[in-house]
Amino acid sequence: MDQANETPERRSGRLRRARALYRNVSKRKTAWLLLKDTVNSCMEYRILGLAAEAAFFTLLSVPPLLLSLVGLLGYVDSWTGADTIASVEQNILEASRAVLTDQGVREIAQPILHDVTKGGSPDLISIGFLLALWSGSRAVNVFIDTITVMYGLDGVRGIVKTRLLAFGLFVVALLMGSVVLPLMVIGPDTLVSVVPWGENLIQLLYWPVILVLSVIFLTTLYHVSVPVRSPWIEDTPGALVALGMWVLGSFLLRIYLTNTVEGPTIYGSLAAPVAVLLWIGVSAFAVLVGAAVNAAIDRVWPSVATAAARAANDAAREERAAAARAERAESGEPDAPEEPDDLDDPDDPDMPSEFPERWSKFLPPEDVTGRLRGQTRRGGTPEQEPDRDEKPLNGTPAPRPSAPPEPAYRPGDRSGDRDR
Repeated sequence: MDQANETPERRSGRLRRARALYRNVSKRKTAWLLLKDTVNSCMEYRILGLAAEAAFFTLLSVPPLLLSLVGLLGYVDSWTGADTIASVEQNILEASRAVLTDQGVREIAQPILHDVTKGGSPDLISIGFLLALWSGSRAVNVFIDTITVMYGLDGVRGIVKTRLLAFGLFVVALLMGSVVLPLMVIGPDTLVSVVPWGENLIQLLYWPVILVLSVIFLTTLYHVSVPVRSPWIEDTPGALVALGMWVLGSFLLRIYLTNTVEGPTIYGSLAAPVAVLLWIGVSAFAVLVGAAVNAAIDRVWPSVATAAARAANDAAREERAAAARAERAESGEPDAPEEPDDLDDPDDPDMPSEFPERWSKFLPPEDVTGRLRGQTRRGGTPEQEPDRDEKPLNGTPAPRPSAPPEPAYRPGDRSGDRDR
């Protein structure tokens, strides 16, 4: 009996919180809440611009990393006697066909790889590697900072800690990539040589293994970026959404590049960097959308740790604001001016374009007559006489304007002279 009572207490996670908080809410409405919160986060934190920023720094770090990888694989080839560089080049070209067509691979990807892999001095590799460390960690810092802000925990982790965390994550990812990438290149061929009968099975499991590793990597990135620790599995939905958006975005990007960048184009020699930059931008956008999904799930079904951290962060922010107001009051400085009241005027005819939260305070779209009348009153022009056949929206008949009284005597009226 005691064990039966302890089982529900040990059961934790978002599923239990979802059942407790939204037991009377339909699944469709819950999905709408998540979608609305995700879209609001994407618009509020302008993830499209942040994805462009991350794509720029990532592109800046790609050539030095490739040079460093080529130098590292040269040592691997001297130790193992395998042609790893050629295998890596071939696998990169195969992967680029997911975004580019065969013509794009021949004209864009293959020349870049040929220029990178044909040589490079150790001095260039070392200087480029330092540049790659800075720019790559700067791109990771964009992800960490944005994820932290999406969870409402900005300021919990300082700038220095965030920068060090970004640098550490990039170095760890670089080390893991330098080990995993050669294994992914050499591994299938080695397994096929050892187990010839399993060639079809190895080819069948190759991409699923890569997808699983990608989900694990994204989930770890989301998990580590949040200052407050929560169960690792709870960050998996965002990773799945990010992976799905990346696949869809790569498909759409291939259609776009086929019609604009490949072949004769106005980009000229910039076609290759533009194609790579767009693909990295799509990937960064997918990662940030996945982070927004996780943040929306955490707000709809809040975790105990993140909810407490958000409350403490809001309280600390209010204390700092109160201290700043008290300091201004002691020094005699005036407080910050308040916003004018006419911003919330429901009769304002100008539809706001940048503040959608004010849209609900405007007149309904069918009340066009009242909107136009209010505009003419503010402009100073006289109101037009309403049409006698006009019926207001509420269904009650409009009062007819009474006719002005006839004057007793009008100059030049001969009938009046005869009466007198």
